[in-house]
Amino acid sequence: MRSQSSMRKQLLILAGLTFLVPGVMLGCSPRETTGEPQAQTQTPTQAQQETGTLQIRANGEEFAREGFVSKDGWKISFNHVYTNLADITAYQSEPPFNPETDKNVQAKEKVVVAQAKTVDLAQSGKGEADSVLVGEAPNAPVGQYNALSWRMVPATAGPAQGQTLRMDGTAEKEGRTVNFVLNIDREFEYVCGEFVGDERKGIVQAGETADLEATFHFDHLFGDADKSPDDPVNQQALGFEPLAALAQNSKLEVDTAQMQSELSAENYQRLQEILPTLGHVGEGHCRETTTQTTVLQ
Repeated sequence: MRSQSSMRKQLLILAGLTFLVPGVMLGCSPRETTGEPQAQTQTPTQAQQETGTLQIRANGEEFAREGFVSKDGWKISFNHVYTNLADITAYQSEPPFNPETDKNVQAKEKVVVAQAKTVDLAQSGKGEADSVLVGEAPNAPVGQYNALSWRMVPATAGPAQGQTLRMDGTAEKEGRTVNFVLNIDREFEYVCGEFVGDERKGIVQAGETADLEATFHFDHLFGDADKSPDDPVNQQALGFEPLAALAQNSKLEVDTAQMQSELSAENYQRLQEILPTLGHVGEGHCRETTTQTTVLQ
């Protein structure tokens, strides 16, 4: 009997240990998950990095919004100036990017703001703003974005489908009117330095919104009657007269291939040399990389 009693005690001790051990193991678990901060999953730089919002706007200036007189006396006004922008990227470059050299952007930070979007530069000034919003990066690291790049690629849909640039407007001179549509399907890629204008742009502060601007100078294409004939812009511009000569019944709608076949070889060559010079950042300079043209004016 004593032997059976002893065996029963041993079984009770083993049963107690069976319940006790899991209790100890479960008791350790909470200390492992909550006792230490999770610093190992986030680097100090990530934890401390502050962000704001960076907007990218496009601006065709008064030339696109209000019209102007070309170097050869045509009063030009636009109904629409569509351009299709893609791969818009802003950079904090150190050292600052200089488009007049063969150096590339050395980015400490960069944000891709928009993949592709068609904007109407002629309509951008109809409201309070003189530029149109293309896109924004809501979590841009703080700092100065002193370089900007974008491409002009054919639109896949919308009013500019198949074109990188579509200019729709009216030209008048000495009682003659030409309703025109100029379709350009050539691609361009601009890499630009710091915005130059009445105010500095691209400085993102924590929790605040800043903007940068892709600017297009259409006086380079048509010239500007307000400038001297000797001004470099007028010396290089095509003007409107060569295009007006192609109009029939006061209408002209042409694409790049038609301009190549119908303009003189000299004027078509001039057109091709001018188009890469349209892109700027305010008055700041750019490099058009498909032709390695540096835009200085």
